[in-house]
Amino acid sequence: MRTYINAKLRALTGAGHQAVVIAPGRADAEQEKAGGKIVWLASPVFPLDPRYRVFAGRAKLRSALIREQPDVLECSSPWTGTGVCAAWDRARAKALFLHQDPVAVYGETLLRGMDPSLIDRLFGWYRARVRRLSAKFDVTVVGSHWYAGRLRRYGLSRVEAIPLGITREPFLTAAPDPAVRARLLAACGQKPDARLVVAVSRHHPEKRLGTLIEACALASSGRPLGLVIYGDGPLRGWVERRAARAGNVHVAGFARDRRGLATAVASADALLHGSSAETFGIAVAEALTAGTPVVMPRQGASADMADPACTELYDAGDSVRCAEALLRMLDRAPTVGRAEVRQRAAGTVPDADDHFARLIDLYSELVRGARGT
Repeated sequence: MRTYINAKLRALTGAGHQAVVIAPGRADAEQEKAGGKIVWLASPVFPLDPRYRVFAGRAKLRSALIREQPDVLECSSPWTGTGVCAAWDRARAKALFLHQDPVAVYGETLLRGMDPSLIDRLFGWYRARVRRLSAKFDVTVVGSHWYAGRLRRYGLSRVEAIPLGITREPFLTAAPDPAVRARLLAACGQKPDARLVVAVSRHHPEKRLGTLIEACALASSGRPLGLVIYGDGPLRGWVERRAARAGNVHVAGFARDRRGLATAVASADALLHGSSAETFGIAVAEALTAGTPVVMPRQGASADMADPACTELYDAGDSVRCAEALLRMLDRAPTVGRAEVRQRAAGTVPDADDHFARLIDLYSELVRGARGT
């Protein structure tokens, strides 16, 4: 989210707009950032993940809006603060931008195995809440066609899919590095001639890293194989314990060097993806841009980028089907050229610049409509 916010600030200011983000933080403060401004409001931590904070009360947020007087107000959460934005009537246009689907993240992940119709009934209150909120905004924006379809099934009528997109560099020019590949395989306890699989993921239940680890254990029964997992999160300790038991999995942690990460992804035989709850799928987009084939769930936003030539699909959460899909990809990986994957990705993977240009066009159109011009 931090990367997205910085890119959005740069895009908006680059297009001649004054961009302001109001966000919950440790203390009240203002920060100049990427040509725009971030207004931090002192807020408590989110109980389920202390890395995040949530707005406390309405008064401070309302005061911040009064000070900034936005022409376009974009609200990016269906939780705290949304009521203030929904009731705000001084903006020429208002948009509800939903970056997460809690039903997919929590309901369908934690209640896996439960009848889908029962999950739908359990989360009926959330669908009703989103419908009520959406009706108070001019448009509801989401980052994938998959999520737009879900929201329309929830009963929302004004939904606009503007795929988030990625910054293609450094993945577009990343090249396989035999030394990097050998080092990563050694970290997995494997020889240089083993197959290398990578995963790039936050360590959270929705990412289903346990499924990926188990799938690699199943797939490695007939061939040498190593899995390297990049990322961090609240389940880091659990992931490390599962990896240690597997014996052929290395937890590399958060990769701050994006060029180094791009080289690692480009050096792998495949990227293995587990989440079916994401509303875009950045790791999948970056891997395809690097020319690396992907094994991913057939459910979720990442499937918007599926291409039979360079992806294999499986049912989310099913380690056996995941292993089978991985083996299919590894069997044909030598015949899947990186240049071809990159070429095909150019048509399926959206670009971040295009995302922001479409978003600006949408908001400009709403403002013109409000002015009657």
